[in-house]
Amino acid sequence: MIRYFKGTYVILGALLWSGSAIAQEDTRAIPLREVIITENRMQLPFAKQNRNIQIIDRAQIDAMPARSINELLSHISGVDLRQRGPFGSQADVSVDGGSFEQTLILVNGIKVLDAQTGHNTLNLPIPTDAIERIEIIRGPAARIYGINSLTGAINIVTKKPDDSGWSAHAYTGSGFKRDTANNDALFNGRGIQLGATMVGNAGHHSLYGSHESGNGYRYNTAFRNNKVFYQGEIPTNRTDALSLMGGYVSNGFGANGFYAAPGDKESREVVQTVLAAIGYRSRLTDRLSLSPRVSYRYGYDDYRYFRHDLSRARSQHHGHAINAEVNATLTTRAGDIGMGVEMRNEIIRSSNIGNHNRDNYGLYAEFKTEKIARLLLNAGAYVNYNSDYGWQLFPGIDLGYQLSERWKLVAHTGMGQRIPSFTDLYLDQRPGNIGNPQLQSESSWHAEGGIKYADNHTIAHVGYFYRNMGNFIDWVRLSLDEPWQPHNFQRNRTQGLTFSGNYRLFRGQSNATWMVGLGYTWLAPQFDDSHNAGFLSKYVIESLRHQATTNIHFSSGRLSASVAARFNERISYKSYFLGDARVGYQLNPLDVYVDIQNIFDATYIEAAAVPMPGRWFSLGVKYGL
Repeated sequence: MIRYFKGTYVILGALLWSGSAIAQEDTRAIPLREVIITENRMQLPFAKQNRNIQIIDRAQIDAMPARSINELLSHISGVDLRQRGPFGSQADVSVDGGSFEQTLILVNGIKVLDAQTGHNTLNLPIPTDAIERIEIIRGPAARIYGINSLTGAINIVTKKPDDSGWSAHAYTGSGFKRDTANNDALFNGRGIQLGATMVGNAGHHSLYGSHESGNGYRYNTAFRNNKVFYQGEIPTNRTDALSLMGGYVSNGFGANGFYAAPGDKESREVVQTVLAAIGYRSRLTDRLSLSPRVSYRYGYDDYRYFRHDLSRARSQHHGHAINAEVNATLTTRAGDIGMGVEMRNEIIRSSNIGNHNRDNYGLYAEFKTEKIARLLLNAGAYVNYNSDYGWQLFPGIDLGYQLSERWKLVAHTGMGQRIPSFTDLYLDQRPGNIGNPQLQSESSWHAEGGIKYADNHTIAHVGYFYRNMGNFIDWVRLSLDEPWQPHNFQRNRTQGLTFSGNYRLFRGQSNATWMVGLGYTWLAPQFDDSHNAGFLSKYVIESLRHQATTNIHFSSGRLSASVAARFNERISYKSYFLGDARVGYQLNPLDVYVDIQNIFDATYIEAAAVPMPGRWFSLGVKYGL
């Protein structure tokens, strides 16, 4: 976390477990091992977690050469970020070989899943300057968060200020290539983020806003997005507080090659999201706490196949989701008991999907104990009823055994579910795509084991997992003349090896600091199998096989430098290697930095038929008071 205070940064969180580099150490820093992972019932410090969890903390966000949540996630091993364009325009995210529909996105523990389509899940009203950290849970998280966390969950935690103040962040960039179809204009992008915080007797409040725009990096990739985000907490007594959250984003971008290449060269898309939540945290007794919360998400998706002719080939979707939940924690002599109940209503009104409603009800129960010497046990289950798919049960258990002060054995097994999206079920966008109302929900069983090591300089984790997924959904077709349509296939079995490590080097008592991180993921998926049935697959071929990430950060006095590199090899795509760098200099009260992304000017594709930008230069200035 970074606090803006008298023009300097106070860095909280000295280490990063995800195998990524972060910023310089601060003697007042809270060690990452003490960071409380944001769950809705059980609260455990990062060091005690038995799950394979990775964190991008505020220090790394400031050090990394990245402009958006999408780009931040692309540097984390195990997270597959498939962008259809830069500048945060549109991206699919998955974890450890899952699909983009199988990873649940949350903001401060609140579900923000899009029942229309997972393509829009990352369209969030949160400027990067408002983020405290990002938590990535690898493996099914139904026991913690409920449905649609089939292969993992990503929780974006926003800042809670300690002081009143304000901040500004402006940046601009270009690849220094020209748009020959538009008066030879220089391709470029620019943005500004503003933030203000107020802390006093009325609680703490934060307000952030941002604007980004540019003409893109190739034909019809111009973009414009605006975001506003508010978060507040109002204490009602010494232990209880009312929490508020609200945000809006409008994101418009050229969609050349996004969904129907090469015919969609003139397409454009506008996506808007509204988030709102109100909750109350109450400590009823010394042993019992209660937290009710209501949240709302509205999504609007306007896809224009012919951007200059809105009278034809236009798809408009309006989605609403209301979620009400009550969570409770009871402390007993044997351990902690967590309980929860939730209700979710999803509605879509669409020109190409139709009008549909569905309800979801869930019950949570968890038990955590440390009463057995050296052992931490956390077990529970999630019971779900969906108005379209009936009752299902998803148990889970994780264990951690402390071998010594530094070494810990961990194991986890659990189940998860993914309800098909409204697009999967009902889309009618012929001749390109058509839904399948006969789809069944996806389910999976997951088991993992590993060993963790931590001392004053090193944090590392090595693990193995096996996932057996039933009723796997893939979009397929038998020939190029047919539309894509989703079908259930019997099995998707995946094995994986994961490693993440971080090592810190200090030069005695000087103010120079080195931090080096490394991450690697190997995946071996097996499909029973759209290919064996003679189908062409739309998404299976995009799965990762090898992924490696590394980050190096150096700071000395006012100067800092970061280098980040990643290697991706997919099942059927060519492999590619990307390198990014940032150099920063502090001129109180300003921080100035220069970024170079895709240093080696690599040619690569992450999704669909969208070539990503080549070498790109950015200049940015931050001010905080």
